[in-house]
Amino acid sequence: MEFKQARTRTYSLISALLVSTAMVVPATSGALAANVQTEIAQATYSFDISVSSLAEGIAEIGASSGWRIAYTIDLPSIDGARAIRGDMTVPAAIDTLLRGTGLSYRETGENSLILIDPAAEAGQSGAAVVDPIRVEANSTQSDLPPAYAGGQIATGGRLGMLGNTDIMDAPVSITSYTSEKIADQQAQTIADVLKHDPSVRSPNSSGGMLDTYQIRGFNMNTGNSGEVSFNGVYGVAPTYRAQTGYAERIEVLKGPAALLGGMAPNSGVGGVINIVPKRAGDEDLNRVSTDYGLGEQVGGNVDFGRRFGDENQVGVRFNGGYHNGDTYLDHQEREASLGALALDYRGDDFRATLDLIDQRENLNAPFREFLVDGAVTSMPNAPDGNRNVANKWEWSEVADQSALLGAEYDLTETMTVFGSFGGGKTQVERLFGYPEIQNSAGDTTDTVSYAKFQTKRWTADAGVRGEFETGFVGHQATLQVSRYSDEFSRGLRNGDDTLNSNIYSPVANPMDAVAVPAGRPKLSETDLSGIAIADTLSMWDDFMQVTVGARHQRIETDNFNASTGAITSSYDDSVVTPMVGVVVKPNNSLSVYANYLEGLSRGSIAPNTATNAGEAMAPYVAKQIETGVKLDYGNFGATAAIFQITKPSGQLVNNVYNSDAEQRNRGIELGVFGEVMPNVRLLGGVMFLDAELTKTNSATTKGNQAVGAPEMSINLTAEWDTPFAPGLTLSGTVNHVSEQYVNTTNTLDIPDSTTLDLGLRYKTIFAETPVTFRATIQNVMDEDYWAGVNEFSMVSVGAPRTALLSVTADF
Repeated sequence: MEFKQARTRTYSLISALLVSTAMVVPATSGALAANVQTEIAQATYSFDISVSSLAEGIAEIGASSGWRIAYTIDLPSIDGARAIRGDMTVPAAIDTLLRGTGLSYRETGENSLILIDPAAEAGQSGAAVVDPIRVEANSTQSDLPPAYAGGQIATGGRLGMLGNTDIMDAPVSITSYTSEKIADQQAQTIADVLKHDPSVRSPNSSGGMLDTYQIRGFNMNTGNSGEVSFNGVYGVAPTYRAQTGYAERIEVLKGPAALLGGMAPNSGVGGVINIVPKRAGDEDLNRVSTDYGLGEQVGGNVDFGRRFGDENQVGVRFNGGYHNGDTYLDHQEREASLGALALDYRGDDFRATLDLIDQRENLNAPFREFLVDGAVTSMPNAPDGNRNVANKWEWSEVADQSALLGAEYDLTETMTVFGSFGGGKTQVERLFGYPEIQNSAGDTTDTVSYAKFQTKRWTADAGVRGEFETGFVGHQATLQVSRYSDEFSRGLRNGDDTLNSNIYSPVANPMDAVAVPAGRPKLSETDLSGIAIADTLSMWDDFMQVTVGARHQRIETDNFNASTGAITSSYDDSVVTPMVGVVVKPNNSLSVYANYLEGLSRGSIAPNTATNAGEAMAPYVAKQIETGVKLDYGNFGATAAIFQITKPSGQLVNNVYNSDAEQRNRGIELGVFGEVMPNVRLLGGVMFLDAELTKTNSATTKGNQAVGAPEMSINLTAEWDTPFAPGLTLSGTVNHVSEQYVNTTNTLDIPDSTTLDLGLRYKTIFAETPVTFRATIQNVMDEDYWAGVNEFSMVSVGAPRTALLSVTADF
């Protein structure tokens, strides 16, 4: 973040000057005025302000930006301090200052605006006052929500086809983590960011080649097609692991969302993770960082941004990174690189973007999750997090390339057409195995395999979004058609040797000379196509908003014989998934919402052991009902939600395969965010979860707790800007997860775990160059713990005490 020296001014002088200036600003109108205001509104400034009154905040924003901010109304008092920090536009800073007060503003000319009371003006004129357009400079999307007080999360996020929505207007639970939060956490991957969200877990070993996720107790296996969306569409983000270098925001929409984003390629229903890419701002950006940690890895990143053209129409943003060295795991080395180019054009009516990503990661001795033999009756204690049972000669190489072209055009002031086209390719070559725990002493056996994977993905969508009124009801309607396709190919050779080891005392096994696969035959093709329509109805000055919609989703899959190329099984079915959401806002600080959502998974095909072998089940429809409350006090907010999700699946009953199995997850989520007092920020919460196997084919499993679903997860981060050392911030994060079952019979479990992370950052200026130093120690107490259980009943080992150091400079 850039910093400017504070400039003090007396309140009386500033307010007198601003009021008199506002009186003489000439009125502007028409397209020229709109263009001028948009261009000026897009300029960003670096704010680091904490005030206890609106008047003081107005003065500080004006002093830091040079804008003239006037008001002729009485300013209400605010509770506690209000913080405005980070790179943002003046309108975004004013939005943050005014949140919860009911006040708004109008831009009155170049670098000037005036505060207004919409309720008072509506009463005087008999007509509603239209809020001004707010433009965020770092995106071609004019409605990119600004950061909330404290800068850690945004005030809204993307609801798929509905576009960006303020959290107080969203009929769902959504959290959007900012690039400032990502940088301060020193997160290298998306999983690093989300591990501090109590509703999201990553039950994989961080020393492996892929990240998986669990939202509200349901797994999102990144698999071969990926479950993370990029700018609202699937098929573009890297498949197995996504780095953070190109992410402006990381958004998490909790709950099934088949209508909003379409069916997830790998059938995840717990929620949606979306990456919002970085865009060039109006101010030149030259940012360089170096870092060291997570063992002995050394690396760095560059972030370069420019805009060109008479009106800054063309933007270029490049992010690059490289890391190499030993990790905290025994005899493991990691090399990772990233190159991401983001181009955009923004005109009066037409906007376009192009994103290009190249991401690579190579590992020696990749550390995988452990399988657990069915004969194990007692889980061994977790080993030291540094131990690695993978042999030095095991390895993996992953390369991802992807591109996405997007555009939108304003047909009228109230109607926009939009569309995107892109895709990606992931190539994997690896030699490793899946070690299996044999007993409570921690002995393991393993066999390795040599595999060459390739996944090709394509995505396209188009639609129209418009606003209109019918009587006293306002409408924001969207119609969208979409298509996603992927093709998966794999060559595989299995090793002959049995490798014996132990999780506490790993054994260096001799290399198993597995032959390289001769080819990479195609194993499957998948096509997901759909058409969706949705409408948000607003009534009584947005006191109530109702969102209704439905998507018709078609699922087509062909599986192929690896030797002959013949089709071995096919799937072709479709279903309509509806959504209903309601938001009621009694006042500006309170929002009450409820929703009914559905998620979609492709139906299974009956196995050869069933009497109905080859029969395809209808698509599995997960159903959610949820209600919640959101509070926004301007600087500090809180959320509470109660939800229930039911998800069917297939099972054998009397040798007949059907879709009678069901898992039901009921939960309560409580969250906090923002500044609870001057210079003190909180982010996190708790999730209580009852994940029950409600329908099974066995009395020994019915009613049991689902595999890998903890009954309680707590994640809470606190930050304190120290008064004794300006620029110094101290932080701490507590992570707690209750016990998790390893099998459906609930006879084997891993115990609960609690870890503590501590960090500091120091922001200063050297030779007119803003510099930020960051240091983090994860798992301060060096706890040995099992981190999680995935959907395949594989257990992962938690990371040991690790340190991260970084320095970032803006030139």
